[in-house]
Amino acid sequence: MSFSSDVKEELTRHMGSARHCQIAELAAVLHYGGQFGQTEDNGLIIGFQTENPAVLRKGFTLLKKTYNIENVMAIYGDEKQSILAKFGDLAGPVNPLLLKSACCKRAFLRGAFLCIGSMSDPSKSYHLEFVCVKLAQAMQLQEILTGFSIEAKIVRRKKYYVVYVKEGSAIVELLGIMEAHVSLMSFENLRILKEMRNSINRRVNCEAANISKTVNASTKQVEDIILIRDTCGFGRLPEHLRQMAEVRLEHPDATLKELGEFLNPPVGKSGVNHRLRKLSEFADEIRA
Repeated sequence: MSFSSDVKEELTRHMGSARHCQIAELAAVLHYGGQFGQTEDNGLIIGFQTENPAVLRKGFTLLKKTYNIENVMAIYGDEKQSILAKFGDLAGPVNPLLLKSACCKRAFLRGAFLCIGSMSDPSKSYHLEFVCVKLAQAMQLQEILTGFSIEAKIVRRKKYYVVYVKEGSAIVELLGIMEAHVSLMSFENLRILKEMRNSINRRVNCEAANISKTVNASTKQVEDIILIRDTCGFGRLPEHLRQMAEVRLEHPDATLKELGEFLNPPVGKSGVNHRLRKLSEFADEIRA
């Protein structure tokens, strides 16, 4: 199973204790994955369009808990009118009166993710999204997420409107809001491992780059000194540069600090660098 599937499996097992929260979650499931049908005798039938059996099970469980409706029942009379009035047009946004409290908004986000949400494997990238058919639905989701201080953006993808979150910390916050606590801990563990691995890689790459830079500089210095030795000899060099040239040839792999310690008297890194630069300039004059 994917990480996204694991999150949904956890969310299907979570049920809000208050009826108004259950209704809010049911509203999300109906608006993003439900449909109303009509029998020949004008009864109302509620169904769900989903390939995920867990979402189907959650939808009918919510119907049973909130309205005592079985999955094969047709609804008539006042009960039918009450449901139609409460949930309205399933193609539009959810009635804001159902989402007045923070707990109901949490439940709504939980139902929305079950039906139209997905997220990438956090060991590879951070991306969570809701795929909406209507712009109004996407804007409602974005508004609710913003109310929880989660930065969410909307992008058009073919005929759909996608509400997405890309920051790892924001996704962690959202998992907590939806009360997917087990998935949140798994996400955090993977995020810590990933960031540690990236930090180590950056450090290794930096050290490798420094080593490569040092090796290249040392190779160039040795080439310059050999050119001076083979063309003019070290006799034309001042004593401090002659000593520097001999020490570099004897220790081609040494660092500037180590080279300075080999000199008599010892010289600091800046002094060594200055002498090597003078030798390089002398070699360039010979080449010219």
